[in-house]
Amino acid sequence: MSRYAYFAGGCFWGVEYFFSQVQGVQKVLCGYMGGAMVNPTYEDVCYKNTGHLEVVQVAYDDTIVNFEALAKLFFEIHDPTQKNGQGPDIGQQYLSCIFYNDANEKNIASNLITLLEKKGYDIATLLREATMFYPAETYHQHYYQNHGKMPYCHAYTQRF
Repeated sequence: MSRYAYFAGGCFWGVEYFFSQVQGVQKVLCGYMGGAMVNPTYEDVCYKNTGHLEVVQVAYDDTIVNFEALAKLFFEIHDPTQKNGQGPDIGQQYLSCIFYNDANEKNIASNLITLLEKKGYDIATLLREATMFYPAETYHQHYYQNHGKMPYCHAYTQRF
């Protein structure tokens, strides 16, 4: 059965790149979530106080990969301890956040944060209820794949 998960971990290009590599992930879209503005543009999110974060929508087959596996990967492909952005990308739109769809996803994410904190990490990742997802402009979709580049502010670091 197809399900959707929503993760914000800095620039959505790198987050999209890593989730696109996962077996069972059917599609990853870059977009915006968490703010009040309807149909925000990239310029709105960057230069206005929309409250939106850069987010990826991960469509996945939960008979192949589950939410916990995706959430673990999320914590391993960005720095969940950085409070003001991600790498060189600073600002509210680049905060680390898991947007959960239900109590089960919230509990899984919360438990993973607790595990990481027990390992000594000062986790900055926010947990927020999922709201309306707005796909980003076409030129943001599959950026690294389309440009033959690799992520510059995301890298895999095993934490679990």
